[in-house]
Amino acid sequence: MDSSQTKTLAGQICVVTGATRGIGRAIARMLVLEGAKVTLCGRTQDAVNQAVAELIQETGGKVEGKAADVRDSDQVGELFRFIDARFGGLDVLVNNAGVGIFRPVSELSIDEWKSTLETNLYGAFYATREALLRFETSGRGYVVNISSLAGANAFAGGVAYNASKFALNGFSEAAMQDLRSKNVRVSYIMPGSVATDFGGGHTASQSGAMDWKIWPEDVAEIVKMLLLMPARTLVSRVEVRPSKPPQPGPKR
Repeated sequence: MDSSQTKTLAGQICVVTGATRGIGRAIARMLVLEGAKVTLCGRTQDAVNQAVAELIQETGGKVEGKAADVRDSDQVGELFRFIDARFGGLDVLVNNAGVGIFRPVSELSIDEWKSTLETNLYGAFYATREALLRFETSGRGYVVNISSLAGANAFAGGVAYNASKFALNGFSEAAMQDLRSKNVRVSYIMPGSVATDFGGGHTASQSGAMDWKIWPEDVAEIVKMLLLMPARTLVSRVEVRPSKPPQPGPKR
């Protein structure tokens, strides 16, 4: 990114984790349509290959993909070396990979706790560290972390998910302070209810009953807005909610 004012994403080299479906897929599609060169990351190579093929067919853009489990720092390193080989640099990292396991603390297993924290928090840390090595070379870059309103509002059954998103918000805030003087920008987005199958929900296309929710494409538009902001201005945090959530019925 230019240190002055960026008005286009054309030619930008981007990577999106958790990009085979949902919010990540919508963000990747937006970036490709804006002319960026995009690498998709997901857990399985089959899912990545399918998403890549579909995006190329839909957009005709430049899309690559590699599977990586973001809980594994070695696999994250391999992902970024893949990007080096394909594109020779990096401009934008979108940390979107995430899991949601919702149980009371007494019922949550140790493995479920670890999986949630390692995916939602450690994965963002591993990918950000790799991205910074590339940003140091180019002297610029942008990290966008996809968090949640669950990172500010705890709820019953959300012990692991809340902990991971509260921590991701703190990580994002501190990283922003560390890096903004180095021409590396960090922002995080906190969506409320999004119409995806995350956590067992339904996608917007599957059920009209979900129409009140934020759509993945709405989050992608926010990412685009952040990336196109003038260089003099940094939007560090965005909270986004459904405009007309269902109203609770009368109590009886």
